[in-house]
This record gives sequence, structure tokens and C-alpha cells, in this order.
Amino acid sequence: MQEVITGLLLPFLGTVAGSACVFFMKRNLSRGIQRMLTGFAAGVMTAASIWSLIIPAIDMSEDKGKLAFLPAVIGFWCGILFLLLLDTLIPHLHMNAEKAEGVRSRLARTTMMVLAVTLHNIPEGMAVGIVYAGFMSGSSDMTAGGAFALALGIAIQNFPEGAIISMPLHAEGKSKVKAFADGVLSGIVEPIGAALTILFAGLFLPAMPYLLSFAAGAMIYVVVEELIPEMSEGEHSNIGVIMFSVGFTLMMILDVALG
Repeated sequence: MQEVITGLLLPFLGTVAGSACVFFMKRNLSRGIQRMLTGFAAGVMTAASIWSLIIPAIDMSEDKGKLAFLPAVIGFWCGILFLLLLDTLIPHLHMNAEKAEGVRSRLARTTMMVLAVTLHNIPEGMAVGIVYAGFMSGSSDMTAGGAFALALGIAIQNFPEGAIISMPLHAEGKSKVKAFADGVLSGIVEPIGAALTILFAGLFLPAMPYLLSFAAGAMIYVVVEELIPEMSEGEHSNIGVIMFSVGFTLMMILDVALG
């Protein structure tokens, strides 16, 4: 049980550590650094979606023969549509964007920036929770090492994300303490979402392939809709693609080596 609790808290601790950069770094992150960190996060999330979620979902459905892909396809599309719904309903503002998305609101700009990060932390928490739920159920496709690899990979990419949210908030006028608190708040949905996912996944173990691919679809939505555009915006640069590849490779290594 201790290793499960550690795994659920690890991604959140990554966000906390990253948010704390606001106390030690005097300047806001440059656009180039933001591109690097966003590209890295996109690479980690893409690799995690494939190795930690979609492949296990297909392996769990091998009894369906040639239709083993079906639960993964259905779950993946449900995850895409779920994030599309949240993206449409929740007012939020992406980094360096001028126009907010979601329903119209009178929320402060900084609040909507926090909501944008919180929105894409939801599928990350779900992913960790579902993988640990599979491990706790005794599934041969889910190992403690594989679950820890996913939690560690997301924690690593959450570190720069924490800095990306807290430092711009401080640059926009918030105190360092409040900017740090907002960064931490954006990540608190991950352990909460993971714990709730474990609770409900335990009630629907036969649906595990659908749940795994659901989390994968939600994560891929975030990558394509938010992270890739952010790592490519502005003057042409290949640094985002390079860091995407670094993040993808690192997550792939972690999953294979620890799984």
C-alpha cells in the first residue's frame, strides 16, 4: 500500500518542486525555455499514453482475437471527447495566449491560467490512478515497476510545468507565495483524481482496457490541442521537437526498464 501512496503523490510532488522555482529564479522563463519544457512534457505524455496505457489495454483484450483493438479505440475516443467537453466548458487561458477558451466568465487572467494547467493535469492523475488500480487488481499486464515508471515520468514532466505556471503568475504581479500556491493548487487534482480513479476502477475491473485507453485519449488531446502548439509558436525553432523526442525517449526507457 505504501508504494501505491508514493506513486499517487509523486506527480504532485513534481509540480510542487517546480512551482518552488519562483523562490529561487529571479527572471521569468524565456520563450525558448518555455518551448523546451513544453516539448519535453508533450514527449513524456505521448510515450506514456502508448507504452503505459494503450499497449496494456490491447494486451488485456487479446481474448477478443482480431478485435483486440476495439476496447482501446472506444476508450481512446471517449477520452478525447471528455477532454473536448471540459475544454469547451471550463474557462481557461493558455500560456502566451490573449483570448480565453471555454464559456465566458469574469475570472481573473491569472485564475484562468491556473485552470488551463489544472485541466490538463486531470488526465495525468487519471492515468496514474488507473495503472495503479490495475496493479492492485493483480493484473499481469500491470506491474509495480510499470506503475512507478508512469508516476515518475509524469513527475519529471510536472517539474517544469510547475515552473511554467508559478513564474509567469509572479511576473504578472502575484507575490511569490501566492504564485507558488497557485502552482501547487493546479497539481492537487492529480493525486485526488488518481485516488478517485482507483476507487471507481476497482468497481469496474472488466472495463480496465477501456479506462486505460480513456486516459490515453485524454492525455493525447492535451498534447495535440495545447502542448504542441505552444512548443511551436512564434519564430521558427526546432528546440521544441528535439525536447519532445528527449521526453518521449526518456518515458519509453523508464517504462521498459522499470516495467
